[in-house]
Amino acid sequence: MRAYPYPRLSGAVTTRVTAVRLRGPGDVREDLDTKGFSVVEHVVALGRAERDDWHTARLSLSATIPAREIAEKGRWSEVAVVAVLTEKATNARFVTRLGCAAGDGKEWAGEIEVHRPGFVDRASLAVHVVATVDGVAGRIIASTDREWMIDVTADVPLRDRELDVTTSSFARGAAWLRPYRDAPWIVDPSGRMPTVRLNSDFEGLLALVEGEASKVESVVGEMLMAQMCTDVWTAVFHTAIGDLEVEDDGTPLLPPDWRGEVLREMLPDVVPGHSVEDALREVHTRRRGDGSWAELQPRIHIAATRRAGVPKTLTDTVRKIERLEQENHA
Repeated sequence: MRAYPYPRLSGAVTTRVTAVRLRGPGDVREDLDTKGFSVVEHVVALGRAERDDWHTARLSLSATIPAREIAEKGRWSEVAVVAVLTEKATNARFVTRLGCAAGDGKEWAGEIEVHRPGFVDRASLAVHVVATVDGVAGRIIASTDREWMIDVTADVPLRDRELDVTTSSFARGAAWLRPYRDAPWIVDPSGRMPTVRLNSDFEGLLALVEGEASKVESVVGEMLMAQMCTDVWTAVFHTAIGDLEVEDDGTPLLPPDWRGEVLREMLPDVVPGHSVEDALREVHTRRRGDGSWAELQPRIHIAATRRAGVPKTLTDTVRKIERLEQENHA
């Protein structure tokens, strides 16, 4: 918990995206389908737009602040509410001031624009309450607990991203795949999102993965998927930790894209009992050769198996096999 040298609001600040309007060439405007943004997930999926040539998205916002607390305590003056849109990948930052929408000062509303050339991945949208405190202007006295994610490419407003799974012939496909013709799958973390490539030449693999098999083969398929997910989590963790930006004092920075999300998920299991920032510093130091990198490998593996749900899948598999054996004996 951060400490502040001035009084702040204790009440919650909530934010809602109420509408999204896209503008394209020729100043043509259209509203984004309401399925393109989720008040539950707090995500706007601009990739859901019916046309892909839009260059500006205008988000209509509504915010609720604890106005009664402001009025009763009287510690703050010149209160303003601002929305801030940022993306770490491009260092883009846009700020807009919301206007008071009700006489009691509780509801605020406004708009903020997403300029497509300025964003490549996901932007974060937060609302802050700013005021003058003890004669000092521009103090942030409250902020939204949960930011909205504005994804310029996704077509489904989900906070947790889905992996891209494709099927290719490793023997007859791209040249870089041919050395892996005997592998059932590989994980390619080089793109905007990691991709799992299934080898269509591997006999029986697709039937197991897609569930088009007998009861026994379906059970095997579930374990196969868990193993595949373990490989994915392991591969993306090593990719994420191997390409970190470092500040001048040597402090590693969390990546702004899916790599940062992976590290936030896995680091608590890799270095338990530490904050994400401290765990990142510890892993970075060990990987650099200033500690035992090998000692972390079992923890990385355990973290990957937990994220892939291997313990539960294995338990369920054993029980299903026992039931199948009982059915066969009967």
